[in-house]
Order: sequence, then structure tokens, then C-alpha cells
Amino acid sequence: MSIDPTASLVTEQTVNFRPAQLAVIVPSYNERDNIELLYEKVAIAMGDTPWEMIVVDDDSPDGTADLVNELSRVYANIRCLRRFGRRGLASACVEGMAVTSAPFVAVIDGDLQHDEAILPTMLAKAQAGADLVVGSRFADGGSAGAGLSATRLSGSNFANKLAGMIAGQAVSDPMSGFFLLRREAALKAAPKLASDGFKILIDLIVTSARMGTPLKIEEVGYTFRQRHAGESKMSPLVVIQYLGLWFSKLTNGALPPSFLLFGLVGGTGVVVHLATLGAFTALGQGFVVSQIAATLIAMAWNFVLNNNLTYADRKLRGTRLVTGFLSFCAICALGGIANISVANAIYAWDHQTFIAGLSGAVMSSVFNYAVTRAFTWK
Repeated sequence: MSIDPTASLVTEQTVNFRPAQLAVIVPSYNERDNIELLYEKVAIAMGDTPWEMIVVDDDSPDGTADLVNELSRVYANIRCLRRFGRRGLASACVEGMAVTSAPFVAVIDGDLQHDEAILPTMLAKAQAGADLVVGSRFADGGSAGAGLSATRLSGSNFANKLAGMIAGQAVSDPMSGFFLLRREAALKAAPKLASDGFKILIDLIVTSARMGTPLKIEEVGYTFRQRHAGESKMSPLVVIQYLGLWFSKLTNGALPPSFLLFGLVGGTGVVVHLATLGAFTALGQGFVVSQIAATLIAMAWNFVLNNNLTYADRKLRGTRLVTGFLSFCAICALGGIANISVANAIYAWDHQTFIAGLSGAVMSSVFNYAVTRAFTWK
């Protein structure tokens, strides 16, 4: 009878193996100076509870992924999921949740503003029956602390009020980026979550409720701290993306956030078009020349804004920026033809100028959005 020389090793590894009860998901971009300290703090907080940390890094130029890989050669319970060609906190969180077998998952920022010391309390509440436990700045024992300026605190309070309008449940801090939930609940909602944007908690709450499985929510207060190192990811883009998500959830998902942003960009393009047309006409140019110049400038404006705003997670660079602009112009030209065709057909049928014009505009907007998403920013 032959004996497998690895049998004893496998048995020993199996006996000593303790599967993680909690996966701590850390979405990151340029957090190299924070990750190791965050790992050490979470390790102290978790004590003997088996856990793992999954850093989902959007190909940070500061080498965050390289550092995590170095740490993983020292600590068995940290690893990096490095993403190429896409960005966004929400999608990073979902992908991190999908690659763990731990029954509970927590999301925490990599900048050390969240208090990792409350993770055991959050886990205990989830193990006792809660589907979702929110680390809240506004629950009992919580505080915004020194982590937010007066302006950002006011903005956060306003965003929370907006979120409360669609949450359908009492949550003191629906904009929190620090929460823990059952992995099965997260993955059930995942296919219907918005892939872009920086706020996933409110999306999880609303989506789960509208799927007929509202989450049992509890909260744990904590004091929000100052960022340890690096720069804040908060920007006007984040605000606009949040508003897009809010409007999308307000319409029960009938309008995706990216379509709303695409429409907003188109609205600014109309203003640019009219302003350019007026400027060229005032300079003595004929209407045809002025209209062509206004159209090209408005197209370029819309392309740049969509590339940096609507499709920030799949932003075109290098030679793809040139080919993308050309395809965008070609598709918008086809959209213009669709606009005119639909408007003429409706006008011939009903002779209502406003309705015909609006129908044509809606048709071209939907066409441009769908086709540019499929070909320009695929």
C-alpha cells in the first residue's frame, strides 16, 4: 500500500485552518500610505476572530497593489484584487464581496477615517440576526468629529436627507461608507446595484427593499476621524454621480444613473451650442458656418464631459480618445437623423410642433446614449 507523503501535511493544514467569519473589503485608489496601518488596526480590533482583508485596488499609480501583495507574503489573510480599465467604489465593493467565502462582509475606507474598533460589535449584531449593521456618525455614541469640515458636514446632512426620502427605512446615516452585512444579502442585491458611483449603502437598502427582501438594519455609533494620509476622493463628480443615483432610485430604476448624467451633459451642450452660434454670428459669420462651428464645438464639449463624468469608470485615453471622439460624432450624427425622422413622422400625423420636437429629441437622446455606451465607451 502506497502512502501519500503529503497526506499528513494536508491533514495538519485542514485541522489548523479556520475559515474567515468576516471579510473586510477596502476599495482603494492611491492609499499606499494607509493600507498597512489599517491592516494592523483591524487585526488588533478583531483579536482571535478569523477574518480576512480584501483590498480592491483600481490600479493605483502610487503602488497600492504592490504593497498589498508584499503584505500578503507576510500575512495570510490579506490579498489584493487589482482592477484594470475601470473605476468606482460601488463596483469595487461588489467585486470584493463576490470573491470571499466569509458569511459576513464589511466595507471600510482605506483612509482610516472609519473606526475599525467597532467591527466586533457590528459583527456580533449581524450574527445575532441583523442583515445590515451601519457604522453611523449620527447614531447614539456617534459623531462627525474632526473628519468633516463645516461645509462638508452640511453637504453630508443634505445628502442624508435626500437618501432618507428613498430609503423607506429609518437609518441615521444612509450615506455612510462603513457598514457590515450578510454576504448572501449583498450578493442577492448585487446584480441590480448601480455599478458606477461612490455610495453603495443607500443602493443596497433601496434595492433590497424593492426586491421584496428589506434588510433588518441596526446601527453602531462611531466618531469620524481625519484622513491619515493622501487626498480625499470627494469631488463635484462624486456629488453629481450621487444625484444621478438618487434620481434613478426615485424612478424605481426606470432611468439608469448614467442616462441621467448623459442627459444632463446634453443639456449643457445645448447651452454651449447656442452660445457658440450667437458668438460666431456676432462676429459676422454666416448662419451655415456658425451652425457647423456650434455643432462641432458642442459635440466636443459633450464628448469631454461624458468621458470624464458619465463614463468616468471607463474613461478613454490616448489613441482611444481620438477614435472615441470620431465614433461619438458619427453616432450623434445618426441620432440627429433619427431625431428629424421621428419628429417629421409625428408632426405629419398630429401637427403638434412641440410634441413632435420633444419626441424627436427624446428619440435621439435615447439612441445616442444606447449606441455610444455600446460602441464608444464599451
